[in-house]
Amino acid sequence: MINSINEFLPKLDNLTVETKPLWGKMTARHMVEHLILAVRISNGKIKLKCFSPPEKLPILKKILLSSRPLPRNFINPVIDENLMPIQYESLEEAKKILAAEIADYYKYFEDNKAAFLTNVTFGDLNKEEWEIFHQKHFTHHLLQFGI
Repeated sequence: MINSINEFLPKLDNLTVETKPLWGKMTARHMVEHLILAVRISNGKIKLKCFSPPEKLPILKKILLSSRPLPRNFINPVIDENLMPIQYESLEEAKKILAAEIADYYKYFEDNKAAFLTNVTFGDLNKEEWEIFHQKHFTHHLLQFGI
């Protein structure tokens, strides 16, 4: 069992620009940049509202906290069906930025132990819930690329 999302970073060494997804439209760079955005939401750098209806949040949080994996081809309400434009010069640069954002995530919750930050699908999450989300999210996208 992975205890920290930092443990996913070495797995990204197996990801190259030539790595093709097993499903979905993302390239390897899109996927890493997508993970950067998700981590920035969880480290307080990006603030977004939750798109899920309030009455659905209890069941969605129950699903998040369950052993159920994230579904394939989920349409993220922030980016819709479109790919976000590439932001970084290379996949390697994106990987380094992801590592820095993960460090900032842990620092944020070290300094703000009781904080809740809003996830666009699951609503307000504390550090433990964000950790579960990231574990599922990173696993989902690594599997997407056969890693």
